[in-house]
Amino acid sequence: MLSHLFNPIRIGSMDVKNRLLMSAMSINFGVDENCHVTDPLMEYFVERAKGGVGMMLVGGGSVHPGGQELPDLPQMYDDSCIPSLRTMVERVKPYDVKFGVQLMHGGRQSYLPEKVAPSAIPAPAVVKGEVRALEIEEIRELVSCFGEAARRCREAGFDFVEIHGAHGYLINQFMAPNSNIRMDEYGGSFENRTRFLFEILEAVRTKAGKDFPVGLRINGNDYIENGWELKDTVRLAPGLEKAGAAYLHISGGVYGSTELTIPSMYTPQGCFVHLAEAVKKVVELPVITVGRIKDPRHADRIIQEGKADMVALGRSIIADPRYPAKAEKGEFDRIRPCVGCCLGCIHAVLAKEPGGCVVNPNVGREYRLNREDGQVIPRKILVVGAGPAGMAAARLFALRGHDVTVCEKEEASGGLLSLAAKAPGRGELDDILNFFRQELNRLGVGICFNTPLTAGFLKEINPDRVILATGSMPDMPVIKGLFQSKMALVTNVDLLRGKDKAGEKVIVLGGGMTGLITADFLADPGKEVVVLNRKKSFAEEMSSNDRYYLRERLKKNKVVLYKNVNIRSFSDDGVVFKVKGESEAVTLAGFDTVVISEKQQPVRDAKKLEKESRAKFHFIGDAKSPRHLMYCISEAEEIACSID
Repeated sequence: MLSHLFNPIRIGSMDVKNRLLMSAMSINFGVDENCHVTDPLMEYFVERAKGGVGMMLVGGGSVHPGGQELPDLPQMYDDSCIPSLRTMVERVKPYDVKFGVQLMHGGRQSYLPEKVAPSAIPAPAVVKGEVRALEIEEIRELVSCFGEAARRCREAGFDFVEIHGAHGYLINQFMAPNSNIRMDEYGGSFENRTRFLFEILEAVRTKAGKDFPVGLRINGNDYIENGWELKDTVRLAPGLEKAGAAYLHISGGVYGSTELTIPSMYTPQGCFVHLAEAVKKVVELPVITVGRIKDPRHADRIIQEGKADMVALGRSIIADPRYPAKAEKGEFDRIRPCVGCCLGCIHAVLAKEPGGCVVNPNVGREYRLNREDGQVIPRKILVVGAGPAGMAAARLFALRGHDVTVCEKEEASGGLLSLAAKAPGRGELDDILNFFRQELNRLGVGICFNTPLTAGFLKEINPDRVILATGSMPDMPVIKGLFQSKMALVTNVDLLRGKDKAGEKVIVLGGGMTGLITADFLADPGKEVVVLNRKKSFAEEMSSNDRYYLRERLKKNKVVLYKNVNIRSFSDDGVVFKVKGESEAVTLAGFDTVVISEKQQPVRDAKKLEKESRAKFHFIGDAKSPRHLMYCISEAEEIACSID
């Protein structure tokens, strides 16, 4: 059991029941045309309040119309926002959680066409567009805006606010030398660059009341050249404590940094804990840490070892709102795990789409699910295929009271996702598979292994519905000379299964996600690898955050990447191709293996058995159309909810 994570803690004037904070996340849904909160966002927070977290933050609360980070985030810059915020607070309050708002101004990282910043320097990545330097009068106006926003939050009934001074947003832009080259009282020296933050803290405490807890989120390190560094944070922290901060929440990274603010599965769990640990040594007030802390036992150790006083969870609480309650009971295997893919959350949000979650399709749908009639007519369900889609469907069918049987033609579950988990740095993909396996075991749903769907098996089970989650297989391309070459020809699937092996010099045909992770799998032990991508972009189906770390690995392992490739022909030991826009053809020679890792085609042979059964057949996942994991799990849960 956990001996530290569920101890209470005093934060300013608040008594908090445990050491878990749901950090602020810009989820980008649940507001109306005036950016006032609506039912979807309210029920999103209600669901997580029910889950047992001690503190919880609304993300992206804009203090000024010119600092809105994304279009569909709540605004705090006009009194008209108060009634809907008050309604949200009233819905959350019964669940014994301290509820707050993170106040921010995006500065040069705002999505708006007209951006302001301390200096007229554009953001180094993600957000494009011209930037105008703020005038002194405007800076003072923004200080007041933070204070007024905090007042509105208190009037709406929130328990606390957090000032966002991290991640390259406006306050952080003032603090970092690379984004602040002002020569007035807000630039130059350390004291001048931090003046804006101290003035905001004072304004917030004045407008909201000295007894109203005000936390601060700041970077321990920007991880960018000439940025804010840990030594600066250690120097700043005692001053913030003296100025009345209730807690310090230590994070890292900005747009364009070498370590991303929202890191993917390639980054070690607890990647920013050392930053909080350094700050905790110089202050007495509570320090909160963050950064891929997904295992509650890991979180408990952080508190036990004195590295931080609280742990912030973001994506883990998106993936499973009941994470805290399950962790407190010691039900670790029942926590639906974040896999660190960054696809449904940050990738969707930065594309100005509603945020979601690959492993939890219910994100953003809580307001509908909480109103649905849960009554079902029990039916006999046969799920064919025990990959992620098949197991997800079987789990939810069983939870809804149906009689479920699963058959799998292979000797183990997991499908192609279990193969992807074998690639370097992608082992956490197994976490969601293990979750489904354990859930099926808990629910008494057995899997019949080495059992393809046959007419005899179908007759024996006699189901009402058949869910075909039979997956996909590599599609072999037709290219001149490919099948006549003396090079070994293998698929990425057979390679990752261990059925076939590659030589020491390998051509990977395909630059999508599977092509790149296959290249990484081959290059990691030292093989020479070239990737030929016939498309214009690499791994478009991955989130930009996940792809960034993978590309860095490929660079380190000297994998050569070509895109916009037009293959002319294969030879005995190589290939001739042209790159779009280049006049000269490229010839590769001396290679011993070609790995096919381009398209996948759905496996749908079992469909022909439908005419021999009374059951209605449904396709889900790759058997419907090969795509990424988000669609597989979403379709699985949708089909389980649609049959009653």
